[in-house]
Amino acid sequence: MKAVQDYIKSNKKKFLDELIEVLEIPSISADSKYNKDVRKTAKFVASKLKSAGAKKVKLYETEGHPIVYGEKVVDKSLPTILVYGHYDVQPPDPLELWDSPPFKPVIKKTKLHPKGAIFARGACDDKGQMYMHLKAFESMIATDSLPCNVKFMIEGEEEVGSDNLGIFCKEYKKMLACDVVLLSDTSIIANNVPSITTGLRGLSYLEVEVTGPNRDLHSGVYGGAVANPCNILCDMIASMHDKNGKVAIPGFYKDVKTVSAKERKEMNKAPFSLNQYKKDLKIKDVKGEKGYTTLERTSIRPTLDVNGMWGGYTGEGAKTVLPSKAFAKISMRLVPNQDSATITKLFTKHFKKIAPPGVTVKVKPHHGGTPAVTPTNTPEYKAAALAMEKTFGKKPLPQRSGGSIPIVALFEKVFGVKSVLLGFGLDSDDIHSPNEHFGLFNFYRGIETIPYFYKYYCELKK
Repeated sequence: MKAVQDYIKSNKKKFLDELIEVLEIPSISADSKYNKDVRKTAKFVASKLKSAGAKKVKLYETEGHPIVYGEKVVDKSLPTILVYGHYDVQPPDPLELWDSPPFKPVIKKTKLHPKGAIFARGACDDKGQMYMHLKAFESMIATDSLPCNVKFMIEGEEEVGSDNLGIFCKEYKKMLACDVVLLSDTSIIANNVPSITTGLRGLSYLEVEVTGPNRDLHSGVYGGAVANPCNILCDMIASMHDKNGKVAIPGFYKDVKTVSAKERKEMNKAPFSLNQYKKDLKIKDVKGEKGYTTLERTSIRPTLDVNGMWGGYTGEGAKTVLPSKAFAKISMRLVPNQDSATITKLFTKHFKKIAPPGVTVKVKPHHGGTPAVTPTNTPEYKAAALAMEKTFGKKPLPQRSGGSIPIVALFEKVFGVKSVLLGFGLDSDDIHSPNEHFGLFNFYRGIETIPYFYKYYCELKK
C-alpha cells in the first residue's frame, strides 16, 4: 500500500486537473439539447479508464445514453469487484442562485472545507466520487498493486432513473459477473466522523396535471365562478398530509417495516446538532412526521414532497389570467418494505378521487426505485469499515441514508450480490442544488481509501 499511497500523493494535481476537465462538460441527461455533451463525457471517462490500465474499454449503446465499460482481470480465481458510477448530472437551474457558473469549476475554502472545495455541477454527485475510483485504480495499476479483478460500469442516465441500466445488466450479466458492487454516490456524517451507508430509501416520482377550462380566462370576468386549477392543485397537495405530518393516502403505510426501538436509539447516537442544522439551512424550526427525530424522518420514514409547481402566468409584470392548467412534480421516498409500483398506483387512485368537480386530472409516472438495506456482518462491509478506519483513524458508523439509489436493489436481484456504499461527500455539499461542491480533502481521501477496500476485501474473502 505504501507504493500506492506514494503514487497518489505525487499525482494529486494531475488528478484534480482531470476532474476539473470532466466537470466542465455539461452532461445533463434530462435535457436532450445536451446529448452531445453527455456522449462527450462518456468518451472522456472511457479514455481515462483505458489510459489507467483497463482492458476491453467500450461504450455500450442503449436506447438512451451510453454505458462505459472496462475491466482488468488479474486472475479468474480471485474475487471480482464491479465498480458502478454515473457521469451524468442534474440540470443546474436556477442559474441565478449560483455564485459561479456551474460548468466553470472554481476552488474555494469554506467553513466545512478549510482545505478547499471544488464548486461545479456534478462535483460531488457523481463525477467527483466516480472519478475517485478511476484514480484509485490507476494508482494500483501503476504500482502493480491490484489484488483482484475489477470491472467498471459507468452509466449516463442515473439522474433520469437509469431506465436502460437494468436491460444492460440482464443482457450482459455474464460479462458483469462479480462478487460485490462498489459505488460512491453517498455521503459521510462529517470529515472527522466517517460513516458507511447501510440503507437507502426507495422512490416513486410522478408528474400531475390539473385541467379546468379549455383556455386561460380573464380572472376578472371569470374569477370566482370557474374552478382555478392552480388553487385546486394547492388544495389537493395540502390535503396529502394530516395534522401529524403523515402522508394521507389510504394504504400508504401498509407495508412500512417497523424499525425497533433499539435500532432507533443507536441511530440517534450519530453526531447531530438540531440547532446547527437549522442554522445551516437558515430556518427557525423543522417540520415532519410527529413522534420521530430529524435523523429518523430523513432515513427510516417515508415522505411525500412537491419538487416543483407551475401554471398560469409567471413572466415579468402582471397578467390577470385564470389558468387552464396547473402542474406539479411530486416525489415519494419509500422505506422497506414499500413497493414503488404499488405506491404509484395508490397515489394515482387517491389523487383522482380527491379531484373536485370542475377539473380533470392526469398522473404521469416518471421513475421509481426499491428501498435497500445492507447488512454489516459481511466481508464487503467489514472491508469498507477497515479501509475507512485505516485512512480516517477511527471506525466508521453505519448510517441509513434518506436518498435513493434504485440500482442497488437491481444489482442484488440481477447479480445476486450485495453493494458497498462507500461515499465521501457531505450532506451539506449542495448536490442537486445551486453551488454544488466537493471537498478536496474528501476527493483525495476517497482515492486513498479505495485501494485499502480492495486489499481488505481480498483478505477477508480468502
